Amino acid sequence: MTLPQSKGKAPHASARIPFFRHDLGHAELESVAEVLAQPILTTGSFVEEFERRLAAFLGVQHVLAVTSCTGAMHMSLLALDIGPGDEVITTPMTFIATAAAILEAGAKPVFVEVEDETGNIDVAKVEAAITPRTRAIIPVHLYGLMADMVELKRVADRHGLAIVEDAAHCVEGRREGARPASHSQTACFSFYATKNLTCGEGGAVATNDCALAEKLRMLRLHGMTKTAFDRHREGYKHWDMTALGWKYNMSNIEAAVLLPQFARMDGKLAQRRALAERYAERLKYLPDVRVPALSAGDSVHCHHVFSIWIANSRRDEVLTKLQEAGVEVVVNYRPVHLTSYFREKFGFKENDFPIAERIGDQCLSLPFFPGMPPEMVDTVVERLSRIILAG
Repeated sequence: MTLPQSKGKAPHASARIPFFRHDLGHAELESVAEVLAQPILTTGSFVEEFERRLAAFLGVQHVLAVTSCTGAMHMSLLALDIGPGDEVITTPMTFIATAAAILEAGAKPVFVEVEDETGNIDVAKVEAAITPRTRAIIPVHLYGLMADMVELKRVADRHGLAIVEDAAHCVEGRREGARPASHSQTACFSFYATKNLTCGEGGAVATNDCALAEKLRMLRLHGMTKTAFDRHREGYKHWDMTALGWKYNMSNIEAAVLLPQFARMDGKLAQRRALAERYAERLKYLPDVRVPALSAGDSVHCHHVFSIWIANSRRDEVLTKLQEAGVEVVVNYRPVHLTSYFREKFGFKENDFPIAERIGDQCLSLPFFPGMPPEMVDTVVERLSRIILAG
């Protein structure tokens, strides 16, 4: 089998530059082969080992591996008994899954404006959005920079609210002593194809609350008291269904892909940091281009993606011309409240959240991946600069 190569020489002037390439290889193949040689393909010992490793990495008591970050957030809200009639505060500057998880739990999403420098939820504006129906807050650590969890926890504690973190971009993140799940009831992670830790699709929920972890464990697999792996290692025993659960459990195959990556996480973060700093330095004086904040106080940015904000209504023009020039790009994100579903269901309109809307109109994510040659950054910036300056 031939594996894709992430590393290489700088691209030729006319070469196409991919938005992302994974760095999975022989270690992951060997790990999956080990699973395939065993009888349990579903949730089993590889999942348990992954949960132990991620819990140790995060410094939390419990991690449950699931099928997606969306599922992790949905389960978290259900485990906190949040549902119809309740409100959950979140940000419009995120992927639609954040707000969708709130709706899936039966609650109503309430959006709060974002910070101009980071795109993260503006904690100073959260309190004004709290009503008697508010039960929880879901902050999103956009692009890999943690929201201000220390201050957000103060707000939540004053009002008796839970916090569920959307940490899909932020498995390695830190800020002012906070880490994912240290200042919240749960933190939810994504292992989607382009994430810093990836198995194509997958997720996890982390918590320091033992009782909450047990509720999440039941919700993860139909509310059953015994899993297939339990029955395999203990012998068949009658099981019961004690809650209405969901089908959110991760398989050993996905866990096997994830496990070898722990050894590379520090090195990959250092690579991404160097690439982000190279981009930022070369884009510093380019007109109409702004780089979101790469730090906030004492923080560790995870550099999940490298996004820029393009002023003067030029984003779509630049996007099209970059693609024509062989540079693959994406948009992270158009604001959730202006999607058709949220407009029609809740009556949101333009200028409801001007900062989030400005970022949504300006943001463009550039090629950025582990093993990306530093010279490729220069090529992207050169092609971008030609487009910007020509306009």
